[in-house]
Amino acid sequence: MIERLKQLFAPSEGDTREVPDQHQLAVAATALMVQLSRVDNNEDDRELQAILDLAVNVHNVTREEAEDILQDALSHADDATSLYEFTGQINEHLDQSAKQSLLENIWRVAFADGRIDKYEEHLIRRMADLLHLNHREYMQARHRAEAAS
Repeated sequence: MIERLKQLFAPSEGDTREVPDQHQLAVAATALMVQLSRVDNNEDDRELQAILDLAVNVHNVTREEAEDILQDALSHADDATSLYEFTGQINEHLDQSAKQSLLENIWRVAFADGRIDKYEEHLIRRMADLLHLNHREYMQARHRAEAAS
């Protein structure tokens, strides 16, 4: 899955870079959420359900598409460098407000199991940095997600 996602975002030799469609951006966002769900080595069904629900509601994909994306992502080992590839694509095509909404949704996945683990918090902070979100935006996203959970 990670290799397939990398191919979606990599320009072919001699081709001009195409703007990714909404589905590709949904895949990038979902991949970040999957990595978050796996960081504490305690993959929780509530986190996975939150990822599916967010994919359907926020990214306008079907339930079946969301399940396919999630299953593909879960079946492959995490690739540490993929964070940069996904956040790079997101940075290139989303504005600051959309990136902050994405971070809020990532926090919602973290809160889905009722607790925030230190590894989850560290990874979310890293994602916020890679998305060029400042500390205020990071904290606002956290507070909105916490209030919604």
